[in-house]
Amino acid sequence: MAANVYASATDGFSGDDPARTRSAAGITGGATIDCPDVGTKLTSVPEQAREEVDKELAALDQQIAKAYQQLSESAQQVQQDAGFADNAIMNPLKEKRSATLERIAIAIDRVGDRPEGLADLAACTVRASGNQAPAQGEGQDGGEQQDGQDQNQDGQQQGNGQGANGGQGGNGPVAADFADIKNVQPNVSDPRPEGDASRGSFATSCGVNENGLFNSDNVIVAPGVTNGAHHFHDYVGNQANDAFASDQDLANAETSCDDQGDKSSYYWPVLRLQNGTQEQDAQKPGGGIEGNTGEIVTPKQVTLNFVGNPREKVTAMPRLLRIITGDAKSFVNGPANANASWSCTGFEDRQLKDKYPLCPQGSDVVRTFKFQSCWDGRNIDSANHRTHVAFADAAGNCPSGFRPIPQLVQRIVYDVDAPSLQDGGRTTPLFAVDSFPEQLHKPVTDHGDFINVFDEKLMGEMVDCINEGRTCGAGAGGGQEPAPGEEPTDEPGEPQEPSESPQAPQEPTKAPEAPQEQPTKTPDAPQGGDGGGKPADEPGDKGDGGKGDDGGKGDATGAPADEPAAGQEPGDASTAPGKAEPEVKATDAGEQGGKADGKGKGKGNGNGNGSDEDADGLGDAQAVGTATSAPATPTAPSQTEPQAVGGGGLADTGAQLWPAAAGAVLVIAGFVVLRRVRRT
Repeated sequence: MAANVYASATDGFSGDDPARTRSAAGITGGATIDCPDVGTKLTSVPEQAREEVDKELAALDQQIAKAYQQLSESAQQVQQDAGFADNAIMNPLKEKRSATLERIAIAIDRVGDRPEGLADLAACTVRASGNQAPAQGEGQDGGEQQDGQDQNQDGQQQGNGQGANGGQGGNGPVAADFADIKNVQPNVSDPRPEGDASRGSFATSCGVNENGLFNSDNVIVAPGVTNGAHHFHDYVGNQANDAFASDQDLANAETSCDDQGDKSSYYWPVLRLQNGTQEQDAQKPGGGIEGNTGEIVTPKQVTLNFVGNPREKVTAMPRLLRIITGDAKSFVNGPANANASWSCTGFEDRQLKDKYPLCPQGSDVVRTFKFQSCWDGRNIDSANHRTHVAFADAAGNCPSGFRPIPQLVQRIVYDVDAPSLQDGGRTTPLFAVDSFPEQLHKPVTDHGDFINVFDEKLMGEMVDCINEGRTCGAGAGGGQEPAPGEEPTDEPGEPQEPSESPQAPQEPTKAPEAPQEQPTKTPDAPQGGDGGGKPADEPGDKGDGGKGDDGGKGDATGAPADEPAAGQEPGDASTAPGKAEPEVKATDAGEQGGKADGKGKGKGNGNGNGSDEDADGLGDAQAVGTATSAPATPTAPSQTEPQAVGGGGLADTGAQLWPAAAGAVLVIAGFVVLRRVRRT
């Protein structure tokens, strides 16, 4: 087993290595510690030994973090003493690792076969970071350091000034970690669905961590160990997630997800602006003590979608399945398990793997994680937290013995500006994800974690939805009842062409015909009637007023011409003239939007605001019988004011009363004729 795949290509500090003579800034900015990742190589650990092994693996991470910190602080000693790095840092680190690896071997040996080759993983090296240190007295942009910038005791610039290795914490990022997204060629391709593909998708909405749930634990990799991640995570979904959360704790926890049947845990490293802000963790492990500094940025948007397989139907995820995608140590481990994807809104057909994107003005930074979508059918976790799940190949096929499961696609959007690289982020700050200290905030180290705590019923609905090719879940209409005011999936049949409203009665000559039992045109109403948009006074909204899908043609209630008004069936006689249109009390929030006049013509301006003169949804005057929208509880069904039996509009009243009036005239005429006959 190779002790270190980078050993032949790294810069050491032994012999006559010229790195010994680097300046203090150069040591900090030009080197990091590279140790073999023991956890990824332990693919088989007996269940009885897992807890102890996980704690020892966390101890190895702690040892590396301390050694890196010591190296960062020892630039002057290294410059003065050629053997300082080896004698004071690297050799003691090897001894500590050897002891820890032996404890891991003993723990496994107690209940299974002792692993071989662990001792070969003890040695670490100091390697070049690739972060070019500027000449002494120069800033990261190659210019002179600005006057008045404070220096901390380790020689690192504070605030917006960047240290030799970049970043507020002195361990990255640097200008070389960024790339202009406009210079990236489109590189995204998805396999074409074939055969028995599962083409649907299921969305869950769990917020953006607006309540600020953070910690530097990792309950998957380092259960029971505080600060097991050495960097802070954002959490959405499950609210009980920390290092000590048991399966029962997760099952009983509250969730930030809209659907309370989803108590899953979704977490990822926070994104920070290197702007000098002192966050809650500025002086704590996992935070500022380990180089994770600056303002934590709350995402602008987080979308969590589960999608199908392009070849097969998917099967349900087992409850409490754990999945880690990406590799938090990929800067020194290499790209084998890396899965970072960075882009910008409007440019998501091009993805960066090892660079942060520089987005044009008006475009936001996007992080995307596509999780493993194949499961071994047996285990909810594995010793290295990887071998129980796998990625499908380029054609969408799972490895032999694995079955497809819904694939979590996690998209995180940030409203951050492109940093000013020419001055090291002093004008517009650099941004970077949190990382292990020795990983230097490299974008390739980005990763995401997921624990499935869906209830079985909701997971079953997800699988059915995906396999049936529907679009379901939060914000989707497929396979679900439409929200109030939304266009239903199955459109109702078009109502019959309405006839003209009856005119005022003339002097009768014969008995009238019965009124037609079908919708008819209502009298023209003044412009400004609600066309189905959101009311302007709905909480948090300016009002929809937006243009309808086809120009906003609808009836006087704001319903489109080919749909019934709220609460009515197509062809319902209640829409016919001859019955007054009562005031509508429920909000009509249909997506057809747009202000409508009495003929249903949309007047919205398409940006959620109607014309100024009709901002309240009414015209200058309101005709009798014209429906209006009034703010009310959106979930309540449409209500109408009680009416007296036989009550109606003027046209209806005339249509029903003139036959009686004609009869009365005939009766009176009869009396007159009879009276004249009697007189004669």
